[in-house]
Amino acid sequence: MILLTGATGKIGREAVRLLGPVRTLVRTPSGGADEVIGDFDRPDTLDAALRGVGTLLLIGPAVASQTTVLDRAVAHGVRHVVRVTNHKAGDDSPVARRREHARIDAHLKASGMEYTLLAPNFFMQNLLALAPEIAGTGGFSGSAGDGRIGMIDARDVAAAAAAIATAPAEHAGRTYLLTGPELVTFADVAREWAAVTGRPVEYRRISAAEHRAVLESNGVPEAGSNAQVFELLAEGDGAWLSDDFAMVTGGAPRGLRAFLADRVGGKCRTPRLP
Repeated sequence: MILLTGATGKIGREAVRLLGPVRTLVRTPSGGADEVIGDFDRPDTLDAALRGVGTLLLIGPAVASQTTVLDRAVAHGVRHVVRVTNHKAGDDSPVARRREHARIDAHLKASGMEYTLLAPNFFMQNLLALAPEIAGTGGFSGSAGDGRIGMIDARDVAAAAAAIATAPAEHAGRTYLLTGPELVTFADVAREWAAVTGRPVEYRRISAAEHRAVLESNGVPEAGSNAQVFELLAEGDGAWLSDDFAMVTGGAPRGLRAFLADRVGGKCRTPRLP
Protein backbone atom coordinates (compact mmCIF):
# COMPACT_ATOMS: atom_id res chain seq x y z
CA MET A 1 0.00 0.00 0.00
CA ILE A 2 1.22 3.48 -0.94
CA LEU A 3 0.18 6.58 1.01
CA LEU A 4 0.61 9.95 -0.66
CA THR A 5 0.48 13.37 1.00
CA GLY A 6 0.05 16.69 -0.79
CA ALA A 7 -2.40 15.18 -3.27
CA THR A 8 -3.83 18.55 -4.31
CA GLY A 9 -0.48 20.24 -5.04
CA LYS A 10 1.61 20.62 -8.19
CA ILE A 11 3.38 17.29 -7.76
CA GLY A 12 0.85 15.31 -5.76
CA ARG A 13 -2.07 15.74 -8.14
CA GLU A 14 -0.06 14.37 -11.06
CA ALA A 15 1.43 11.57 -8.95
CA VAL A 16 -2.06 10.41 -8.01
CA ARG A 17 -3.02 10.34 -11.68
CA LEU A 18 0.07 8.32 -12.58
CA LEU A 19 -0.18 5.87 -9.70
CA GLY A 20 -3.86 5.13 -10.11
CA PRO A 21 -5.67 3.83 -7.01
CA VAL A 22 -3.61 5.08 -4.10
CA ARG A 23 -4.40 6.17 -0.55
CA THR A 24 -4.11 9.91 0.05
CA LEU A 25 -3.93 11.97 3.22
CA VAL A 26 -5.96 15.17 2.82
CA ARG A 27 -7.18 17.93 5.09
CA THR A 28 -10.42 18.47 3.16
CA PRO A 29 -12.43 15.78 1.36
CA SER A 30 -12.02 15.95 -2.42
CA GLY A 31 -13.90 12.85 -3.53
CA GLY A 32 -10.88 10.58 -3.97
CA ALA A 33 -11.45 6.82 -3.92
CA ASP A 34 -9.24 6.11 -0.90
CA GLU A 35 -8.60 9.34 0.94
CA VAL A 36 -8.18 9.73 4.67
CA ILE A 37 -8.86 13.04 6.39
CA GLY A 38 -5.93 14.07 8.54
CA ASP A 39 -3.56 16.83 9.50
CA PHE A 40 0.20 16.79 10.08
CA ASP A 41 -0.34 18.93 13.17
CA ARG A 42 -2.76 16.39 14.69
CA PRO A 43 -0.82 13.13 15.14
CA ASP A 44 -3.96 11.26 16.24
CA THR A 45 -5.45 11.75 12.75
CA LEU A 46 -2.49 10.08 11.00
CA ASP A 47 -2.93 6.53 12.25
CA ALA A 48 -5.84 5.59 9.99
CA ALA A 49 -3.92 6.82 6.95
CA LEU A 50 -0.71 4.97 7.82
CA ARG A 51 -2.24 1.64 8.78
CA GLY A 52 -1.06 -1.09 6.39
CA VAL A 53 1.17 1.30 4.38
CA GLY A 54 4.47 0.01 3.03
CA THR A 55 5.62 3.12 1.15
CA LEU A 56 5.01 6.75 2.08
CA LEU A 57 5.28 9.37 -0.65
CA LEU A 58 5.83 12.53 1.43
CA ILE A 59 5.09 15.65 -0.60
CA GLY A 60 4.45 19.08 0.83
CA PRO A 61 5.99 22.23 2.29
CA ALA A 62 8.94 21.92 4.66
CA VAL A 63 6.93 22.20 7.86
CA ALA A 64 8.20 21.00 11.21
CA SER A 65 5.28 18.58 11.59
CA GLN A 66 6.63 16.41 8.77
CA THR A 67 8.86 14.87 11.43
CA THR A 68 5.71 13.88 13.31
CA VAL A 69 4.46 12.09 10.20
CA LEU A 70 7.77 10.25 9.96
CA ASP A 71 7.59 9.20 13.62
CA ARG A 72 4.08 7.84 13.14
CA ALA A 73 5.22 6.07 9.97
CA VAL A 74 7.92 4.26 11.97
CA ALA A 75 5.34 3.24 14.55
CA HIS A 76 3.15 1.74 11.84
CA GLY A 77 5.96 -0.22 10.20
CA VAL A 78 6.28 1.83 7.01
CA ARG A 79 9.29 0.44 5.18
CA HIS A 80 10.20 3.16 2.67
CA VAL A 81 9.71 6.93 2.42
CA VAL A 82 10.03 8.86 -0.83
CA ARG A 83 10.37 12.54 0.03
CA VAL A 84 10.54 15.68 -2.11
CA THR A 85 13.23 17.92 -0.62
CA ASN A 86 15.23 20.94 -1.80
CA HIS A 87 18.35 20.69 -3.94
CA LYS A 88 20.19 23.07 -1.61
CA ALA A 89 18.84 21.87 1.71
CA GLY A 90 21.43 22.60 4.38
CA ASP A 91 21.75 23.69 7.98
CA ASP A 92 23.74 26.75 6.88
CA SER A 93 21.40 27.88 4.09
CA PRO A 94 20.33 31.54 4.19
CA VAL A 95 16.80 30.43 3.24
CA ALA A 96 14.72 29.25 6.21
CA ARG A 97 12.73 26.62 4.33
CA ARG A 98 15.92 25.04 3.02
CA ARG A 99 17.20 24.72 6.58
CA GLU A 100 13.91 23.07 7.54
CA HIS A 101 14.20 20.65 4.61
CA ALA A 102 17.66 19.69 5.88
CA ARG A 103 16.31 19.05 9.37
CA ILE A 104 13.50 16.84 8.06
CA ASP A 105 15.88 14.94 5.77
CA ALA A 106 18.18 14.25 8.72
CA HIS A 107 15.23 13.04 10.78
CA LEU A 108 14.21 10.68 7.98
CA LYS A 109 17.73 9.28 7.58
CA ALA A 110 17.92 8.60 11.31
CA SER A 111 14.48 6.95 11.45
CA GLY A 112 15.58 3.47 10.38
CA MET A 113 13.21 3.45 7.41
CA GLU A 114 14.53 3.15 3.87
CA TYR A 115 14.35 6.43 2.02
CA THR A 116 14.72 8.10 -1.35
CA LEU A 117 15.04 11.87 -1.72
CA LEU A 118 13.97 13.82 -4.78
CA ALA A 119 15.66 17.22 -5.10
CA PRO A 120 14.21 19.22 -7.98
CA ASN A 121 15.41 22.51 -9.41
CA PHE A 122 13.06 25.50 -9.91
CA PHE A 123 9.50 24.48 -10.89
CA MET A 124 8.25 25.70 -14.26
CA GLN A 125 4.78 25.96 -12.71
CA ASN A 126 6.04 28.95 -10.71
CA LEU A 127 6.19 30.85 -13.99
CA LEU A 128 2.41 30.79 -14.27
CA ALA A 129 2.25 33.36 -11.47
CA LEU A 130 3.64 35.82 -14.03
CA ALA A 131 0.55 35.53 -16.24
CA PRO A 132 -1.49 38.42 -14.74
CA GLU A 133 1.44 40.86 -14.95
CA ILE A 134 2.20 39.79 -18.52
CA ALA A 135 -1.45 40.15 -19.50
CA GLY A 136 -1.69 43.58 -17.89
CA THR A 137 1.66 45.12 -18.82
CA GLY A 138 3.12 43.11 -21.67
CA GLY A 139 5.96 41.84 -19.50
CA PHE A 140 7.10 40.89 -16.02
CA SER A 141 9.59 41.98 -13.38
CA GLY A 142 12.09 39.80 -11.58
CA SER A 143 15.36 39.84 -9.68
CA ALA A 144 16.92 36.64 -11.06
CA GLY A 145 19.06 38.74 -13.40
CA ASP A 146 20.65 36.60 -16.09
CA GLY A 147 20.98 33.56 -13.85
CA ARG A 148 20.63 30.29 -15.72
CA ILE A 149 18.31 27.69 -14.22
CA GLY A 150 17.63 24.01 -14.91
CA MET A 151 13.87 24.48 -14.55
CA ILE A 152 11.71 21.36 -14.34
CA ASP A 153 8.03 20.69 -14.90
CA ALA A 154 6.48 19.56 -11.60
CA ARG A 155 4.70 16.83 -13.57
CA ASP A 156 8.10 15.32 -14.31
CA VAL A 157 8.94 15.34 -10.60
CA ALA A 158 5.66 13.48 -10.09
CA ALA A 159 6.63 10.96 -12.78
CA ALA A 160 9.91 10.25 -11.00
CA ALA A 161 8.17 9.98 -7.63
CA ALA A 162 5.57 7.57 -9.01
CA ALA A 163 8.22 5.39 -10.65
CA ILE A 164 10.16 5.11 -7.40
CA ALA A 165 7.09 4.55 -5.20
CA THR A 166 6.03 1.54 -7.28
CA ALA A 167 9.47 -0.11 -6.99
CA PRO A 168 11.22 1.57 -4.06
CA ALA A 169 13.77 -1.08 -3.12
CA GLU A 170 16.13 -0.36 -6.01
CA HIS A 171 16.22 3.32 -5.08
CA ALA A 172 16.92 2.95 -1.36
CA GLY A 173 19.38 5.47 0.07
CA ARG A 174 19.52 7.51 -3.13
CA THR A 175 19.09 11.23 -3.70
CA TYR A 176 18.03 12.17 -7.22
CA LEU A 177 18.59 15.67 -8.60
CA LEU A 178 15.81 16.54 -11.02
CA THR A 179 16.00 19.17 -13.77
CA GLY A 180 14.67 19.91 -17.20
CA PRO A 181 16.83 19.34 -20.29
CA GLU A 182 18.32 22.84 -20.54
CA LEU A 183 19.57 25.86 -18.64
CA VAL A 184 17.30 28.86 -19.20
CA THR A 185 17.16 32.45 -18.00
CA PHE A 186 14.12 34.60 -17.35
CA ALA A 187 14.96 36.40 -20.58
CA ASP A 188 14.49 33.01 -22.24
CA VAL A 189 11.15 32.69 -20.45
CA ALA A 190 10.04 36.03 -21.91
CA ARG A 191 11.15 34.99 -25.41
CA GLU A 192 9.52 31.58 -25.26
CA TRP A 193 6.31 32.99 -23.75
CA ALA A 194 6.14 35.41 -26.65
CA ALA A 195 6.82 32.59 -29.13
CA VAL A 196 3.94 30.43 -27.94
CA THR A 197 1.41 33.26 -27.53
CA GLY A 198 2.38 35.42 -30.50
CA ARG A 199 2.63 38.53 -28.30
CA PRO A 200 5.74 40.46 -27.22
CA VAL A 201 6.84 39.86 -23.61
CA GLU A 202 9.40 42.03 -21.81
CA TYR A 203 11.59 40.88 -18.94
CA ARG A 204 12.21 43.81 -16.60
CA ARG A 205 15.17 43.29 -14.27
CA ILE A 206 14.74 44.72 -10.78
CA SER A 207 16.75 44.47 -7.55
CA ALA A 208 16.12 41.88 -4.86
CA ALA A 209 14.80 44.59 -2.52
CA GLU A 210 12.40 45.85 -5.17
CA HIS A 211 11.26 42.30 -5.89
CA ARG A 212 10.59 41.64 -2.23
CA ALA A 213 8.51 44.81 -2.01
CA VAL A 214 6.47 43.71 -5.04
CA LEU A 215 5.89 40.25 -3.57
CA GLU A 216 4.86 41.73 -0.23
CA SER A 217 2.48 44.19 -1.87
CA ASN A 218 0.88 41.29 -3.75
CA GLY A 219 0.41 39.34 -0.55
CA VAL A 220 2.70 36.48 -1.60
CA PRO A 221 3.35 34.08 1.30
CA GLU A 222 6.99 33.92 2.44
CA ALA A 223 7.81 36.97 0.33
CA GLY A 224 11.17 37.40 2.04
CA SER A 225 12.26 33.80 1.43
CA ASN A 226 11.07 33.94 -2.16
CA ALA A 227 13.05 37.12 -2.78
CA GLN A 228 16.11 35.41 -1.27
CA VAL A 229 15.70 32.50 -3.68
CA PHE A 230 15.55 34.80 -6.71
CA GLU A 231 18.66 36.60 -5.52
CA LEU A 232 20.43 33.25 -5.26
CA LEU A 233 19.23 32.31 -8.75
CA ALA A 234 20.85 35.47 -10.06
CA GLU A 235 24.10 34.27 -8.49
CA GLY A 236 23.94 30.86 -10.21
CA ASP A 237 22.11 28.79 -7.58
CA GLY A 238 20.02 27.04 -10.24
CA ALA A 239 22.71 26.70 -12.94
CA TRP A 240 22.93 22.92 -12.93
CA LEU A 241 21.54 20.00 -14.90
CA SER A 242 21.18 16.32 -14.12
CA ASP A 243 20.38 13.12 -16.02
CA ASP A 244 18.69 11.58 -12.97
CA PHE A 245 15.18 11.95 -14.40
CA ALA A 246 16.07 9.74 -17.36
CA MET A 247 17.83 7.30 -15.03
CA VAL A 248 14.70 6.89 -12.91
CA THR A 249 11.98 6.99 -15.58
CA GLY A 250 13.70 6.04 -18.83
CA GLY A 251 12.18 9.14 -20.45
CA ALA A 252 13.14 12.74 -21.15
CA PRO A 253 11.92 15.74 -19.12
CA ARG A 254 9.86 18.46 -20.74
CA GLY A 255 11.63 21.58 -21.95
CA LEU A 256 10.52 25.17 -21.35
CA ARG A 257 8.89 25.68 -24.73
CA ALA A 258 6.88 22.47 -24.47
CA PHE A 259 5.70 23.49 -20.99
CA LEU A 260 4.66 26.98 -22.05
CA ALA A 261 3.01 25.73 -25.24
CA ASP A 262 0.92 23.41 -23.09
CA ARG A 263 0.10 25.89 -20.35
CA VAL A 264 -0.14 29.31 -21.98
CA GLY A 265 -0.06 28.73 -25.75
CA GLY A 266 -2.62 27.51 -28.26
CA LYS A 267 -5.74 29.22 -29.50
CA CYS A 268 -6.84 30.12 -25.98
CA ARG A 269 -4.79 33.11 -24.83
CA THR A 270 -5.81 32.73 -21.19
CA PRO A 271 -3.19 30.74 -19.26
CA ARG A 272 -4.47 27.50 -17.74
CA LEU A 273 -3.34 26.97 -14.19
CA PRO A 274 -1.93 23.54 -13.34
